[in-house]
Amino acid sequence: MKKLRFLSILAATAIIFAGCSEDPYSNIDPFNGGFPPGGQGGNNATGDDLESFDITFDTSSLSETEVIPSDDSDDSYNDYVENSTFSRQVTIAFDGNSANVTGNTDGVDVTVDGANVTIVNGNKNMEFILTGTTANGSFKSYSDYKFKITLDGVSITNPSGPAINNQSHKRTFVEIVNGTTNNLTDGESYTDIPEDEDCKACFFSEGQLIFSGSGTLNVNGNFKNALCSDDYVRFRPGNVINVSASKSNGIKTNDGVYINGGVLNVSVTGTAAKGISSDALVEIDGGRTTIITTGNGEYDSDEKDTNACAGIKADSTFTMNSGELYIKSKGSGGKGVNCDQTVTFNGGTVKVLTTGSRYSYGSLHSSAKGIKGDGDIVINDGSIKVRASGGEGSEGIESKSNITINGGTVEVSSYDDALNVSNKTYNLNITGGSVYAYSSNNDAIDSNGNITISGGIVIAAGASQPEGGLDSDNTAMLINGGVVIALGGENSSVSTSSTQTTLVSGNQVSAGTVMAVTCGSNNVLTYKVPRTFNQMIISSPKLTKGSSWSISSGVSVSGGTTFHGLTTGGSASGGSSVASGTLSSIVNYSNTSSGMGGGNPPGGWH
Repeated sequence: MKKLRFLSILAATAIIFAGCSEDPYSNIDPFNGGFPPGGQGGNNATGDDLESFDITFDTSSLSETEVIPSDDSDDSYNDYVENSTFSRQVTIAFDGNSANVTGNTDGVDVTVDGANVTIVNGNKNMEFILTGTTANGSFKSYSDYKFKITLDGVSITNPSGPAINNQSHKRTFVEIVNGTTNNLTDGESYTDIPEDEDCKACFFSEGQLIFSGSGTLNVNGNFKNALCSDDYVRFRPGNVINVSASKSNGIKTNDGVYINGGVLNVSVTGTAAKGISSDALVEIDGGRTTIITTGNGEYDSDEKDTNACAGIKADSTFTMNSGELYIKSKGSGGKGVNCDQTVTFNGGTVKVLTTGSRYSYGSLHSSAKGIKGDGDIVINDGSIKVRASGGEGSEGIESKSNITINGGTVEVSSYDDALNVSNKTYNLNITGGSVYAYSSNNDAIDSNGNITISGGIVIAAGASQPEGGLDSDNTAMLINGGVVIALGGENSSVSTSSTQTTLVSGNQVSAGTVMAVTCGSNNVLTYKVPRTFNQMIISSPKLTKGSSWSISSGVSVSGGTTFHGLTTGGSASGGSSVASGTLSSIVNYSNTSSGMGGGNPPGGWH
């Protein structure tokens, strides 16, 4: 792949594009639990790490604030342990092959078999405190009421089953005591599990699991899932939870995953395994979530289709409002975020890296995707970076429905399409934000339906002919606002129904050329061209119908705001004139035909 480092901002440009100037890892000590230089928080002198960032685990805690709901009409009121009372404590102290149970056990049936402890709780307000170490034990619970499990420096390994098996359908609070490290490990096979009981994780629960506290919890799943609820799971600020699964999913739920905060690290190595798998929704409202999958794709004989790993798989909706999300998928066909319904980004920082190739089984395929949605993908705010480098089929952001970008910063580099609407009955709409799309071997922005750009900054660098920067498959492509640069072998035709003036140039430009576009006496923009191309679309509110225009090359730039080589609001000097004319219509052509593609004059720009 051609590297984008030649897209670096010119040395004379001192102002970095707003939204890319802050490195979220600037305060991390790389030698004290942080990321290595050039890793996940790496940043070169331009502030652009799209082609160099990596995803690694960071176990350091976060400093976060949290508002605890005090009104019992709040939907999440009952999920806060602070709004419940647990006045009766029972302590289970594991010690090798035995366990000692102390405390108020009235109304609690306790069975101890070596270091395997089972409680049947018929009381309200119960708290069970787990401490000590066992290499051959477990904790199993039944309860008619909500209760609390406190992890106070406990280490449980169960060679023949789950470490914690919660068969209660009631809400279960799990507090990880501040300053403690807690370890849970299950066996590679489960024995002596009643036939009528569901149990499929190292830490399993029939009911809701709500994690709080500011200690560390390590969950190692060897049989199937690492952490699983047949209801939903909620993670709160303060948690540091490290999850690994060698066979199946890291975190599996039936009714949802809510990440309100904390640190969540998930590693899965199994074939077609998911870091977080929810049969319902996934919602992120804070914290730092890092997921790495390494398994390859597979053929699912039940579904008669291919299946592959995903960092996050949501069968309902995926919503991110704030926080940090980092996903790396290394195996064939792997996905970053894979959602069956609507994907919505309202804020936060996202980095997704896929490196796997396409998985094939006969005529069936599963290709790597950074962010994939069967429903709409809507980006309202946030910083999103995606790199999909695994070869044929590797795409950055793909929707089978609409893609709408209203704000934020979206930066995508891919082998195949960077942004793709795969269904011809749906559209791609950009109303605001800053979008950079680069494809090394296909279209930068490809919609099988319409493309409409009405605001923001859009840079689309596609591959050589017949690929291009903007491809709407010959359906309507409207440019009604924003600053637009699209280049490649050929672009789709800009509709004359557009409301913003556009210039389409067929003059060939060599990679690394700094060009300037002026309208009358005003500088419209300057752009450092990342690759040689056949055709370029240029559109800006500063291009006004009836005015003269000119293009120069080899210019120097000062001032302004720069985003991936595009500088607006600065001044250009020097260089040589390449082409000029008058903007006589909404869509104007220079050395190219009015359709897709276009010929090139001899010589080109230098």
